[in-house]
Amino acid sequence: MLLTINVYGQDIEINQILAQREASNAALQNFDEDLNSTFLTDDVLITTGAGSLLSGKAELMKYIKDIDGPKMYWIRTPDEIVVNPETNLAWETGTWKGYLEGSKESVVGGKYSAQWTKKSGTWLIQSQLFVTLPY
Repeated sequence: MLLTINVYGQDIEINQILAQREASNAALQNFDEDLNSTFLTDDVLITTGAGSLLSGKAELMKYIKDIDGPKMYWIRTPDEIVVNPETNLAWETGTWKGYLEGSKESVVGGKYSAQWTKKSGTWLIQSQLFVTLPY
């Protein structure tokens, strides 16, 4: 169940973020890193589930390309989205799971939070924090 904190008229904004998240998940599931990067700001900050800090799209793309072992994709499932219409920022939090290529069973997962920005007119991820947890 998705918990949303709505200010009057924010349903459209929340639905736009949900659509962006769904499209990002689909891109990751199809191993389309170029498409996935279109949902991120150029200066995105990512803290991986293992605690590595990545700064910018280029560093994220290199990190994913250089991963040893079998190909993996990650699915993020939002539990809560809160939009601040005055700052064009939004908070998303939920669970994430990692899957090996060709598998429908997750092998890793945890909690995540994301900060979205709409400075450009489109909701983009400005930062994400992933924490790997037992499940």
